[in-house]
Amino acid sequence: VMSQIGGLLAPSNVMPVMGLLGLIVLVATPWRRMGLALAGGGICGILVAGLLPVGNWAIFPLEQRFPAFVDDGRPITGIIVLSGALELTRTAARRQFTVNGAAERLFAFMDLARRYPGARLVYSGGNSRIGSRLPPEAWTATEYLKTLGLPGSRLTIETRSHNTWENARETRNLVRPGPGERWLLVTSAWHMPRAVGSFEQAGFHVIPYPVDFQTNGARDLWQPLTVVGQGLERLDLAAREWLGLIGYRLSGRTGALFPGPRAEPKSGEAKLATAK
Repeated sequence: VMSQIGGLLAPSNVMPVMGLLGLIVLVATPWRRMGLALAGGGICGILVAGLLPVGNWAIFPLEQRFPAFVDDGRPITGIIVLSGALELTRTAARRQFTVNGAAERLFAFMDLARRYPGARLVYSGGNSRIGSRLPPEAWTATEYLKTLGLPGSRLTIETRSHNTWENARETRNLVRPGPGERWLLVTSAWHMPRAVGSFEQAGFHVIPYPVDFQTNGARDLWQPLTVVGQGLERLDLAAREWLGLIGYRLSGRTGALFPGPRAEPKSGEAKLATAK
């Protein structure tokens, strides 16, 4: 439901509809000023959001919320990667492994599996479309990744989840993390606040490993874009994630509107929350 609402409220949908509605009002009704205002607002909104770095302004705080992971030499118990990098429908239709712009999640997962040969590996993600007959993403992706060298003997797949909150809850129930264990969480940097907030609310402390950055840093806050579609796409992504954060906070799936870093619990202090 949240994803459907997010799609309806995507700026790239709202602004053209606003412009079209304005033209209809302008031509078919006596309210010419209202029609001009709506049409002008929609057209100007598309140009401003598409060419000025509005999307970067919205996505930059999400990406900067958690610092890059720094290996301090302490052992890593496990590595969790969240689904979302695989084009599941196209993979099934073409019978060829097809990824999207979040493919860095998979690259990082494979790299971390190599760097930490003793760590458990968890791929978390079913099918985001409830009722779909397609196999879960975790199963499909890992079958392909095994052919690229992912060690299946260390791998656990979580296939019941349909969203980020369920990723957290089902992964916690599956791996049952113990006190003092250190688990890396791999997902897109812009998605990390909601993901970490969900895991923390589920009683599973994780260490963020953000990937899939959409901006080059603070310099992108001042550089205009050259393609309108690129600016709108980035703004859509940011708007959907901010709406997700609001929805998760209101529904109690996160403990804060904008979850942020916190100190790692010391050995013996970590406790699992009661299953929610």
